[in-house]
Amino acid sequence: MRAFALSGPCGTLVRMSAERPEHIVRPAAATDAEAIAGVHIRSWQSAYRGMLPDEYLDGLDPVARGRWWRTQLDHPDWGTTWVATVEDAVVGFLSLGPSRDEDADPRTLEIFSVYLEPSLFGSGVARDLMRTALAELPARASVTLWTAAENERSRHFYRRHGFSPDGTERIEEIGGTELPEVRYRRG
Repeated sequence: MRAFALSGPCGTLVRMSAERPEHIVRPAAATDAEAIAGVHIRSWQSAYRGMLPDEYLDGLDPVARGRWWRTQLDHPDWGTTWVATVEDAVVGFLSLGPSRDEDADPRTLEIFSVYLEPSLFGSGVARDLMRTALAELPARASVTLWTAAENERSRHFYRRHGFSPDGTERIEEIGGTELPEVRYRRG
């Protein structure tokens, strides 16, 4: 089966193949908060296992994360979030907004998060979320993101979408563990 995409007022329907589910990428709504929180936690538990303590990852609270996402989605001036859905279930998301970095130009944007149900890693869903977000960028916009230095899957994904490390690194303390991160930039 050949890949195709249909755009409409509610999002983009993408049919990849008989093996891959059809998904729609659309702007997130506040009612998606709890579903986004679930994807966020499951993705972290998969992607960061071995980088962060198991106790921390296993203790992530979906109710608290859902409240956090509801607050984010209730403030569209803080940024934009898109979700990917399969049969109306949220399976991935991407958030973009003004850069929070101290050295950022005021016009620089930042991708805050790109997460996907672990069973859909490599399915093309994250690619379509990224393409949707990048298509919404103003002309000649610079966009950055941070990723764990050890996360080769994410680093490869970002390179495939035109991002490259800009030489800036930081250490984030998460769950009592220091996690080295590198900043990627596009534009």
